[in-house]
Amino acid sequence: MTDFPTTARAACEAMRALFDATPLQLNDYLSERYDARIYLKREDLSPVRSYKIRGAFNAMSKRRISHPDQRNFVCASAGNHAQGFAFACRHFGVTGEVFMPITTPQQKIEKTRAFGGDSVKIRLTGDYFDQTLRAAQDHCAEIGAHFLSPFDDPDVIEGQASVAVEIEAEMPEMPDMLLLPVGGGGLSAGVTRYFNEVGADIAFRYIEPAGGASLTAALAKGEPVNLPHIDTFVDGAAVAQIGKHTFEVLKHVDPAHVLLAPENRICGTMIRLLNVEGIVLEPAGALVIDALDDLATEIKGKTVVCVTSGGNFDFERLPEVKERAQRYAGLKKYLILRMPQRPGALKDFLALLGPDDDIARFEYLKKSARNFGSVLIGIETKEPDAFARLFQSMTDGGFEHRDITNDDVLAEFLI
Repeated sequence: MTDFPTTARAACEAMRALFDATPLQLNDYLSERYDARIYLKREDLSPVRSYKIRGAFNAMSKRRISHPDQRNFVCASAGNHAQGFAFACRHFGVTGEVFMPITTPQQKIEKTRAFGGDSVKIRLTGDYFDQTLRAAQDHCAEIGAHFLSPFDDPDVIEGQASVAVEIEAEMPEMPDMLLLPVGGGGLSAGVTRYFNEVGADIAFRYIEPAGGASLTAALAKGEPVNLPHIDTFVDGAAVAQIGKHTFEVLKHVDPAHVLLAPENRICGTMIRLLNVEGIVLEPAGALVIDALDDLATEIKGKTVVCVTSGGNFDFERLPEVKERAQRYAGLKKYLILRMPQRPGALKDFLALLGPDDDIARFEYLKKSARNFGSVLIGIETKEPDAFARLFQSMTDGGFEHRDITNDDVLAEFLI
């Protein structure tokens, strides 16, 4: 055993001055659904509703010990690290500047202000986290502050390993499998290293958003890779490049043990947990639970721990989450429809709709001196098979159409 488990336990003990251990709960609904014993490590129930408080506290605490005169700190965050950073700044009585992407949900911005109070100042800059990160590091160098990384720092990784310390203490016996979300890699690296170094016989699975698979890219290349484009919907885990320190721990991971969760499918998981269990998770917090369907055969009869990493969800995003979930489930589609410009054409089209088909969007502008006009139409139904019947009826009725639901380019501009 190396010193890492010992220092991780010490870090965990120090955190008790701020908050109690987060619950590890056996979830009956998921356990029955997958015929397994599914535990949730509820990091969404920490004081800042994510595990990020752990790494921020540990890294700031160590810096204050090694440099007692350090009073200024800077961080870059899509939201959760910012809240943990703000909480720690207020606790230690230091000043902090938080750089956040312009696209950060308002709920996370307001909560960061609430946790930091007069101790923190928020700067919104950059459309993507990596742009924000560069701006924060440049500013930090200019004013001589200490930069507190959201994930790529040994002290942050050590702090996140306290999740493993608590799991070890709370479980009656070690789980067969542990599911970890991956963004920059701080949590997954800390937990993996801890259990590996204490000799725990646990299978790990790492879950990334499909639109931000930085660990997958790094494993394929053998080093951290900067992804040219990422989908920022899973804002708590949408990182273009995994950390250098975190990848040093994770570089031996079997690529087959890294699973990709489609953003729209995650939305369905969020809705289901909210409706059935009353659990509010942000997209990154639902990552690992979303992967259970992919692992259903493998986990049957086993004990599994899922780390629900965050619950900072802005309910103004709920309509978007519902929309994405419907599209993934095949219950909502968007079409470009070629509508004849003649009296009664719309009535003829409406007659083709089934009893459960509902028009959710209809945009049409009549063109002069043309026989046909284009319609953007959104249709919801109760069963995915209903669309096959509708499309056939449209074809038979002479209504040319194109399904653009999964056409990323058109959908981005029109939907």
